[in-house]
Amino acid sequence: MRNTQFFRLAAVSLALVASGAVHAAVVNSTSITGNVITGNGIANGNNFSVDTANGIEIGLRARQRYPSPTGVTNNVVGTNVYNHATGGYTSGGAPGGPRAAWNFDWSINTGTASISAYTYRIDIDYNAGYGTSFQSFDLINGANPNPAAGGLALWDHSFGNNGTAQSAGVEAFGLTLAAALDDYNNLEASNNIVQNSWNLAFFQNGSFPFDPNANGQYTIRLAALSNGQELAMSTIEVIVGTGAVPEPTSLALIGLALAGLAATRRRA
Repeated sequence: MRNTQFFRLAAVSLALVASGAVHAAVVNSTSITGNVITGNGIANGNNFSVDTANGIEIGLRARQRYPSPTGVTNNVVGTNVYNHATGGYTSGGAPGGPRAAWNFDWSINTGTASISAYTYRIDIDYNAGYGTSFQSFDLINGANPNPAAGGLALWDHSFGNNGTAQSAGVEAFGLTLAAALDDYNNLEASNNIVQNSWNLAFFQNGSFPFDPNANGQYTIRLAALSNGQELAMSTIEVIVGTGAVPEPTSLALIGLALAGLAATRRRA
């Protein structure tokens, strides 16, 4: 395990212990329920980090996307860590573009309820260094920043159910934005699985810049919520190239936190 990975995961573990927010149901290097219904010929594989809590399944993984799509995830078996190469590519796979060599795949399965029964939050880290800088939004009910969506909560997600065949998910369609939004809302209300595969370049902006050629480490989290309360959440760590280098001040803070935790245990 890389030192940078240890330092970040140590900090996350301390925060979770302090808050009591550990998800005991999370299983790494596993499959999701049903098929991968998005994309073209993308297999399920035993490479998702999956939380199954409160009847909801949340799955995340990082997979090689460029120069051509593959099922390679480079998952560190038994963990939520994925290793991928640096490199920028165009949408056609030619080198030199703004997209990362890897995508992250996400899957939401709401079991006996419909997708519309809950709200959701995705946190995408844009800090290549030791720290995190999350861009957060509701990836199902929030407005799509793509200008083609017309400022509406209209996405190109693939919808289906536990019996939907591989790569056979259905995306919203309409001759007008209003018609497409209506179809999207109907799909959300009548299905229990929704999936997509995203690149960090899709959502970069002035506040959240992204360099696909930079070595670094990125945290991605996806949660399902009801009335603002988190019901299920999966988290992955993507180490790119040689990974991030923590700043000395961050190392010192983690050392103090670990020392304090050890002292607390001794007093107990």
